[in-house]
Amino acid sequence: MSEEESRQLRKENAELKEVLAQKDQRIEELEGLLMRALLRIDELERRLAKNSHNSSKPPSSDGLKHKPKPKPKKSKPSGGQAGHQGHALQQVEPPDEVLIHRPEQCEACQHELGEIGGQIKERRQIHELPELRMRVIEHRVEAICCPACQHVTTACFPVGVDAPAQYGPRMQALAVYLSQFQLLPMERTQELCGDLFGAHFSEGTLANWLQDAAHTLGPSMLILKQLLLRGRVEHVDETGARIKGVLHWFHVTATKWLTLYCWHRKRGQEAMNEIGILPNYTGRLIHDRWSSYDGYRCAHSVCGAHLLRDCLWVAEHDQQSWAQAMHNLLLRMCQIAEQWRARGAKAVPKTERDGLVLQYFELLQQGFAAHQQLSPPPFKKQGRLKQSDAKNLLDALLKRAEQVLAFLDDLSVPFTNNQAERDLRMIKVQQKISGNFRSVQGATAFCVIRSYLSTMRKQGRSMLAAMTAVFEGSPFPIAWEPGT
Repeated sequence: MSEEESRQLRKENAELKEVLAQKDQRIEELEGLLMRALLRIDELERRLAKNSHNSSKPPSSDGLKHKPKPKPKKSKPSGGQAGHQGHALQQVEPPDEVLIHRPEQCEACQHELGEIGGQIKERRQIHELPELRMRVIEHRVEAICCPACQHVTTACFPVGVDAPAQYGPRMQALAVYLSQFQLLPMERTQELCGDLFGAHFSEGTLANWLQDAAHTLGPSMLILKQLLLRGRVEHVDETGARIKGVLHWFHVTATKWLTLYCWHRKRGQEAMNEIGILPNYTGRLIHDRWSSYDGYRCAHSVCGAHLLRDCLWVAEHDQQSWAQAMHNLLLRMCQIAEQWRARGAKAVPKTERDGLVLQYFELLQQGFAAHQQLSPPPFKKQGRLKQSDAKNLLDALLKRAEQVLAFLDDLSVPFTNNQAERDLRMIKVQQKISGNFRSVQGATAFCVIRSYLSTMRKQGRSMLAAMTAVFEGSPFPIAWEPGT
């Protein structure tokens, strides 16, 4: 073979190697694209599989797809059951108005009975609304000339009577209650008050009432914060909402008797620090696994309802038996704690508690063993792989074991964070009805008024009376708990 032929073969060989190298590189690129596509498909499938049953998504996100319900073990007729104490409408004493119905003639001989006395044989009452109309009270001041010095002295109008014609505190209270507690949009609040009472005020007037109420309640909010700082167990949560089209975060701090709403541009510790409760709180805080709460020095408990849903998700989607067993164990712990709480105990007895905790860590051991046996992904992927939901849950159950199980050692600690979620749900209801807040002043007034009214409702006070007291200049005092 000549040198020329040899050089040509070497050249062709180099070209073939280059082509093969390019093909190998292309294959690696395609494998990477395929891997990313598979991971993306898996992520989307996991998102579609999540619902209110196995995640923190609200029931409204489940859509209209029919979800079959398990057949009850034993059906029972609808309506009140045997032994159920009824709640029929009862007669009241004394009635507001009494109408006497007398027979005019004897039904036997037709004799006139008009002048003859009778006896009440039976009573029936109709519970009816009074005529709904505005009651107009006119205030007149007199001027009197002194007979001694001839000086004319004019009386003063009562406090709060400031204009030739104005609405009174009960009308203002009702409009604000409908708008801020029952969450009627401003236009519908105007329509309702106009239709029922003939009160035709403008949207601007209602907005002014909201600001006046929020201003009057300023000192009450300071007292509310002070009372929350003294609480032994408190619930916290947050949710997003838009103010003037920009995402903000509404935070709630709540107990069984108290509620405080605040909004902030941020979600995390910057917002919580400015709200001013958590940095100085020394009790026990119940929350979800949002890491911003972990930075505070108080005791912590995580919401058991979130853990139950996460266990169901791992059990149903990843087919991991330990997760279903953990779900059942946590649910049984909650039931046992409730039984001992009903007996007046302070904690679950040590022997029973230790047995439950032992089962808890045995299931964690099974979960970590099952996770290690899972096969690695079929393709290589550059960078760090995203940790699975099962591993995230296992890590949380292990690292936060004291927070998860605290309700066994102190029965005053609830198993869930449902108190905060119930209080915060009204923010989402407001969004569905009215959409965004149109101003920061409106959002602030909503938080202040809603905090006051929610607290009054928890403490058994009348909503309309509580709101009327605000417009009379003397809001109801916020008690540590009802009766104090």
